[in-house]
Amino acid sequence: MADNSGYDFDVIVIGGGPGGYPCAIRSAQLGKKAAVIEADNPGGTCLNWGCIPTKTMIGSVDALHTIKSAKDFGLKAENVGVDFPAVMARKDKVVKGLVGGVGYLFKKHGIKHYEGIGAFVDAHTVEITKPDGSKERITGANVVIATGSVPTRLPVPGIQDADVWTSNREVKLKAAAGTLATGKIWTSNEAVSTKEIPGELVVVGGGVIGCEFAYTYSGLGSKVTVIEFLPRIIANMDADLSAELNKILAKSGIKFHVNARVVSVTDGEGGKKVVTYEKDGKEDTVTTDAVLVATGRTPFVDGLNLEAIGVKIGTEKNRRAVAVSDRMETNVPGVFAIGDVTGSGLAHTATREGIVVAENIAGHHEVMDYKAIPSCIYTEPEVAAVGLTEQEARDKGYDVKIGTMPFRTLAKSQAINQRDGFVKIVADNKYGEILGVHIIGPHATDLIHEGVVSIQLENTVEELMKTVHAHPSLGEAVGLANEDVRGMAIDKG
Repeated sequence: MADNSGYDFDVIVIGGGPGGYPCAIRSAQLGKKAAVIEADNPGGTCLNWGCIPTKTMIGSVDALHTIKSAKDFGLKAENVGVDFPAVMARKDKVVKGLVGGVGYLFKKHGIKHYEGIGAFVDAHTVEITKPDGSKERITGANVVIATGSVPTRLPVPGIQDADVWTSNREVKLKAAAGTLATGKIWTSNEAVSTKEIPGELVVVGGGVIGCEFAYTYSGLGSKVTVIEFLPRIIANMDADLSAELNKILAKSGIKFHVNARVVSVTDGEGGKKVVTYEKDGKEDTVTTDAVLVATGRTPFVDGLNLEAIGVKIGTEKNRRAVAVSDRMETNVPGVFAIGDVTGSGLAHTATREGIVVAENIAGHHEVMDYKAIPSCIYTEPEVAAVGLTEQEARDKGYDVKIGTMPFRTLAKSQAINQRDGFVKIVADNKYGEILGVHIIGPHATDLIHEGVVSIQLENTVEELMKTVHAHPSLGEAVGLANEDVRGMAIDKG
């Protein structure tokens, strides 16, 4: 934390995404004068090109699935179909409303918003290049780097040279010019901006982003193939969740190739693309209308001029990430970094990191704790997890006990006709401490928060067994899975 005397602002935040704008707001709430520099619309990747547009499209697909299953509810629905322009218009409306909401919060808290690109002149001076090319310099006692990430370029012939590896500012300009998503190679930016549903779609990458878009476009009518380099999809999550999601999505018509490596993408007949991939030492091909590259995101530090102030780049997690302490401060005093630019990778993680920074700038002592960060996938069924996987717990030497509860036996699941999935509890046998909570099923991303609190507070299985869960509810599955750790689940057959 630096002395604020003589500076224009107490806090300058470069980037207005889910880490940057909460950091500025909390700083203002704590009495600090704050400014945000953002080249895109407020809200960053999450609000404009990632989380929110994706989940809004998924919301339309979920509604379509419900309508198509109307007969199961004793209802009649005829001539059900997709009006894709209307789906995308709804997405745009939701995004626009939320962007406006962030702008309102800036005004409410007296935060100065600069539209433009920020670059360091020195550790306390930032030069802003505005959309018209003009420049302005502002000074701050503390500067927070919150520039996020961009889709990771895949070094594969036919993909690496595509004109899609751009910053959010360039994506925004393409969208305004009507040139976004006009090609056959997509990143998530193009996937939430296309004007038509591809008849066939190949998704390269079976992680969170890949599975969500595979589910979305399959639900909208595309024939989807997912090619994943690792032995299973969502490989960073518990193996049981991975197997269950693969089974359910495959049943819906999505084709998966795991342990497969994309070799090249070439032009095919009729304007199509031919994806060549290698699996088990043999090459095969699939023809498609579009190729969505969903192989992760890379910290975005271009143009910040970090070398001028000596900010360290490179961590064990990511060689392009900005290195920070547990207080989110870089090696340069008064310069902090949060969110994807540090390799965090989740919007809600970035938000918490931004709040930690604001608290520290205000003179409090806060450190970032990552032990209870939930991970969520918004397919149907949803997937959510917090804490250790079963394998991670065993690798750490715990005497592991597992409890599970399928949703299909719950009265609420049957009432809403959403029976797929289960809750899995990973616990320490000796003390009963809950080490991990893993959910695949209806509203998993809402249910996970009981697990988040349990991990954060180091709750035991016995404590949750004594916690009353409403009936009928989906949350009963969490309580029953805890009972099952001790072999005492009342409603498990």
